[in-house]
Amino acid sequence: MTDVQSQVQKAIDELVETGAERGLQVAVYKDGEQLVDAVAGVADPETGRPVTTDTPFFSYSIGKGVAATVVHVLAERGVLDYDTQISELWPEFGAYGKERATIRHALSQSAGVPGLPDGLTVEDLCDWEKMCAIVADEEPWWEPGEKVGYHAITWGYIVGEIIRRATGKPIPEVLQEEVADPLGVADELFFAVPASEQGRLAQLEDAPGSEEMFGELSEDSPILKLGPDLKAEHVNRADVRSANILAGGTVTARAVARMYAALLGEVDGVRLISPERLREVSAVAISGEDQIFGFPTTWGLGYSIGQFMSNAQETQHVFGVGGIGGSYAYADKATGTTFALMKNWLTADFGTVEQVGGIVTRAVAES
Repeated sequence: MTDVQSQVQKAIDELVETGAERGLQVAVYKDGEQLVDAVAGVADPETGRPVTTDTPFFSYSIGKGVAATVVHVLAERGVLDYDTQISELWPEFGAYGKERATIRHALSQSAGVPGLPDGLTVEDLCDWEKMCAIVADEEPWWEPGEKVGYHAITWGYIVGEIIRRATGKPIPEVLQEEVADPLGVADELFFAVPASEQGRLAQLEDAPGSEEMFGELSEDSPILKLGPDLKAEHVNRADVRSANILAGGTVTARAVARMYAALLGEVDGVRLISPERLREVSAVAISGEDQIFGFPTTWGLGYSIGQFMSNAQETQHVFGVGGIGGSYAYADKATGTTFALMKNWLTADFGTVEQVGGIVTRAVAES
């Protein structure tokens, strides 16, 4: 294990040198101790500003794992319960038969409201009250809890409003108090990013072909009903960076890897949830054919179960969330290891994660 840092550093340096990546961060924890904290490349190609270990990256759905963790810490303190109906906290959400939807359904991608109306813009996504009103007034696509389908954008408003209603506090404040401050990463874990911090962020770029992640889509594809397409040019904007869009998050690799490590056990004396709650949130809550993408999927409470789609069945001891563009963060209960990779060159696959994650997996297995 002593050379896993150098192995990862060599790999990511080569990825940047060959042009396969622009800027990368990788962090690994094992049994609460940091093993890897590696960076390569540039955070801003225009200025040449390098990636550092404290450069935050907007990392799309990585933020879902962060928001889910906030919910679990609140549950640990008795602020909320997974089987509470969402409409008890947020009465408007109960419209059109959604009153049976619970916090558990919201976390496990089974609440039944994955889509958004046509015509919404990226600017609309920045308007919290407007988006929550739209989501609350939607008809469910299925009976909550009966099917599973990726709530790409709506998940953030549902879970975020649950957090806001349960605590009566602004969402960034809850993130800071419950997770970021205890772990010492308050300047590396964000939803809405303060204007004073935005100059530190990595600039994202859409790699050629990144829009081909889903291939050719028919006009009636449910993927087209998920909401506005949030491209790199959008998330580089100040208004988007300043908004609470909890379907995504702005993080460093080391902050997210540290967070997952504090779910598995203690990190510098901090453990976010009990072993019993860890077992519950990382167990299979629902599995089946994803109603959006059409492939088999398995979810716990806020986290995807299985390391990668290709070997998800064999790795159900792994939980985490990957983001469009190729970032990924996960925890492995079998080895006590957590892994996070952030990148600003948005690609259509997780090839870099699989390559670098494979180095870490082999190193752990050989130790």
